[in-house]
Amino acid sequence: MTDPATDTETLRKRALTTLVTARDRTDLLTGCVEDPDLTAQHSPLMSPLVWDLAHIGNQEEQWLLRTVGGREAMRPEIDSLYDAFEHPRSERPTLPLLAPAEARRYAAEVRGRVLDLLESTAFGGSRLTEAGFAFGMIAQHEQQHDETMLITHQLRKGPQALTAPDPGPAPLFTGPAEVLVPGGPFTMGTSTEPWALDNERPAHRREVAAFHIDTTPVSNGAYRAFVEDGGYDDERWWAPAGWAHIRQHSIHAPLFWHRDGKQWLRRRFGVTEVVPADEPVLHVSWYEADAYARWAGRRLPTEAEWEKAARHDPAGDRSTRYPWGDADPAPEHANLGQRHLRPAPVGSYPEGESPLGVRQLIGDVWEWTSSDFLPYPGFAAFPYKEYSEVFFGPEYKVLRGGSFAVDAVACRGTFRNWDHPIRRQIFSGFRTARSERL
Repeated sequence: MTDPATDTETLRKRALTTLVTARDRTDLLTGCVEDPDLTAQHSPLMSPLVWDLAHIGNQEEQWLLRTVGGREAMRPEIDSLYDAFEHPRSERPTLPLLAPAEARRYAAEVRGRVLDLLESTAFGGSRLTEAGFAFGMIAQHEQQHDETMLITHQLRKGPQALTAPDPGPAPLFTGPAEVLVPGGPFTMGTSTEPWALDNERPAHRREVAAFHIDTTPVSNGAYRAFVEDGGYDDERWWAPAGWAHIRQHSIHAPLFWHRDGKQWLRRRFGVTEVVPADEPVLHVSWYEADAYARWAGRRLPTEAEWEKAARHDPAGDRSTRYPWGDADPAPEHANLGQRHLRPAPVGSYPEGESPLGVRQLIGDVWEWTSSDFLPYPGFAAFPYKEYSEVFFGPEYKVLRGGSFAVDAVACRGTFRNWDHPIRRQIFSGFRTARSERL
């Protein structure tokens, strides 16, 4: 019997579907505003949207057409313009970038040639083509830039440009506030997920002591209690670098929040609204998450603790692909793929909970962990060092789980994200943990 996980036509269909899904989203994000908004830099932290658009096409050309397909370069003179390591984001508006119409034509022409290549590519013979990895890598890359462009839309001033239905109403969550995760070893990372990236590999056993973890992410309402208790004015709760940062930049609440009389408002994709108490808190830095946890008498979970809570099935002593099992994400499991432009209320998606009963570990908000971004034992860079290896070290903290802005192709129980601990423009939240008292 043919294994559907390795059947060539199944893999080809999966590659096609993920590439088309990513491009539809790219077209939405770049087609909903006029050209001046595409070429403007809406924040020095972000690229102009038109840079992301052409960069997506350039990476696709370099890896799929040139490397996999052996084709001649289409536009070799633009490679350096769209090299993310050669030009920091703050400098990109000064570069001679392709104009919006030209960038669209370039990306579309690359995609047309890639779809032709996909029809004739044999999935095997090299690590890049095994199980269609290179096509999956490019689909993930595009979706990651789509998330980046959605962040740019959030930072953009002006009227609302994007719309989406809100998540369905959820009953008030009345379950336990925390879940006990038993101590012992579990399998962390993966050696079998075909499109997993290098920093997720290899699978290895990790010993984790027993701990308690929040059943749901920390809500706006819970975080507001920290704010209103003077949490931003009390040095006791803050790591020294975090305290210096919030003092220097006069930070007193999550990004995009402001007080109007007795209530807190936020700006969300061009709309100002009352901060919903029952949603996971969003747009907080690692320093803010860490300070809240200290104030609450708790701590952030380590990356290993987070993954054990998300993947370990004690009944079979095995690690699943996702909290709910091995099936690909479906709408009832998690808030992913920009279906909504906000997190769902805490306690949503009961069908997506882990075997231990932890909810919303995938989707809604990226969750800060206490861990630095470091390689797993046996790590090997593939297919290039600049994807992960150059970022390893204490300068970056790990986030897990994805957000409402993440597509399923770029979100797994093993997927690792990382950023500087000061970053707040990303769709970041957190949950807290505590060690089991002996």
